[in-house]
Amino acid sequence: MRLFSRKREPSIRRSDWASAPARAPDGERIYAIGDIHGCLDLLKMLVAAIEEEQRDLPPARPTIVFLGDYVDRGPDSFGVIEWLSRRPLPDFGRVHLRGNHEEWFEEFLDDISVGPSWLYCGGVATLASYGIRAALGEDDPMRLRAMQADLAAALPAAHRRFLRTLDYHCAMGGYLFVHAGIRPGVPLAEQSPDDLIWIRDDFLYATADHGQVVVHGHTIVNEAQVCPNRIGVDTGAFATNVLTCLVLEADRYRLIQTA
Repeated sequence: MRLFSRKREPSIRRSDWASAPARAPDGERIYAIGDIHGCLDLLKMLVAAIEEEQRDLPPARPTIVFLGDYVDRGPDSFGVIEWLSRRPLPDFGRVHLRGNHEEWFEEFLDDISVGPSWLYCGGVATLASYGIRAALGEDDPMRLRAMQADLAAALPAAHRRFLRTLDYHCAMGGYLFVHAGIRPGVPLAEQSPDDLIWIRDDFLYATADHGQVVVHGHTIVNEAQVCPNRIGVDTGAFATNVLTCLVLEADRYRLIQTA
């Protein structure tokens, strides 16, 4: 696991409009943001750029879809959840999806057995943001129980409510938004929640038409991947400074990114 490091000051870059593999609902503009992983400064910068763009473009109903993985790895998981739970952007529709790291976070509050794997995959940074010291490789049950109790005491009620109300998927027009992907060939109503937040290869290498173009994060890519059946937008913000927003309108798309 690479811990967060900031090598340069971020800026904003925008791509040109291009033809999209599906169509957004008429009169709507969708902004889908990839995995944030505790990078509050990048999130605020990206959202400010979205607000600026929304003012400058022709009128449309705007919705922001956050694709999950708000916590772990980056420096300020507390700040990201605090910011999101305060429901900013009153002029935007908002969808908050669940990622596997939110699942881990909540599981640790009930079951210390997930502690070692969660700590190794970014939980140390999340605990630190809540004022709790932890170390990679920690597996002593007494120490894990103490961290669990400290986290439960430090977790604001608004954060707990936010985590409990996250959705697994959202459909708009020709697009389906999920954190990780879907199990190919399985109807949406029969999809396993675990697949929606964890799946990788069986989904990523599938060439089948899923009925809707799946917009997802979870798997880090150097550049946003726009395929006929899916669009991946996790560009590893915690390690790269690049937090990506996919903009969908009518039959076209563009990217807004920190860089």
